Amino acid sequence: MTKHLTVKEKERLAFEKMKNTFHYKNVMAAPKLQKIVLNVGTGTAIKKDKNKNDAISDRLTKITGQKVALRGAKKSISSFKVRQGDPIGVTVTLRGKRMYAFLEKFINVALPRTKDFRGISRKAVDNVGNLTIGIKEHTIFPETADEDIKDIFGLSITLVSTAKNQKEGLAFFELLGMPFKKEESARQPALAKAKLLLAGNGEA
Repeated sequence: MTKHLTVKEKERLAFEKMKNTFHYKNVMAAPKLQKIVLNVGTGTAIKKDKNKNDAISDRLTKITGQKVALRGAKKSISSFKVRQGDPIGVTVTLRGKRMYAFLEKFINVALPRTKDFRGISRKAVDNVGNLTIGIKEHTIFPETADEDIKDIFGLSITLVSTAKNQKEGLAFFELLGMPFKKEESARQPALAKAKLLLAGNGEA
């Protein structure tokens, strides 16, 4: 029976698995996971419900096992009645053991519970090798699965790595076990065009 490798164990294999493709000269050149940042924006909703940030903070603390921080507005926006410094969301940054534990849970428990999940878009990896995923419902995490539907909120999760570009970042996150969409989907438009051409020839 094949042993299940943890995210941290997979990360340690990055040099061996990726050195031929990316021409690493030593182990330190291989990409590593630096931190995971979770963000929830509450925006103007806080004006209607002053306890909204507290409720979200409590749920995010349950999910991550770490106390969250309030995020203030960087500038005033009169049309939204937001002043500079007003709390407009919450954020939490995970490193070390908590980071690896969270990612393990996210890949193996939370993502499989996501409704109609078909894989993460490869475009979610940016040009500097970081991966940002938008989650529609926080209840995919087991700590909050039994909560009232009216209290559901979305969040963004950013995995920050030392990868230098999109190609390296994509290879690294695949190695960690991120379930990306299959590349075949990118060829569908070309296949559809070919079918139309064949159909046209048949009519002639």
